[in-house]
Amino acid sequence: MYQDQAIIEKKADILKALSNPIRLCIVRGLLESKSCTVSHMQSCINSSQSTLSQHVGKLKAYGIIKGERVGKEIIYSIINDDVKKIITILFN
Repeated sequence: MYQDQAIIEKKADILKALSNPIRLCIVRGLLESKSCTVSHMQSCINSSQSTLSQHVGKLKAYGIIKGERVGKEIIYSIINDDVKKIITILFN
C-alpha cells in the first residue's frame, strides 16, 4: 500500500507542475518542437528570460524535462513519457 501512495504522490507532483499556465505552455511547445532553448521559448511566450528559467528549473526538478548543453546553449526536451501522453490528450 505504501508503494502505491508514493507513486500517487509522484503523479500528483507532475500534475502540480503542469498546472501552471507558463509551464504547461513550455511543455506543450517542447512536445511540438521536440526540443528548444530558453531563448526560443521566450520568443513564443510573453515572459522574461529569468521567469522562464525559474519555470524550466521547476520542470527539471520534477523530472519532466532535461537540458543538454550544445556549445553555449542548453537545449531542453521532455523526458517523462507520462507527461507526453498527458499533453497529447489535453491538446488533441
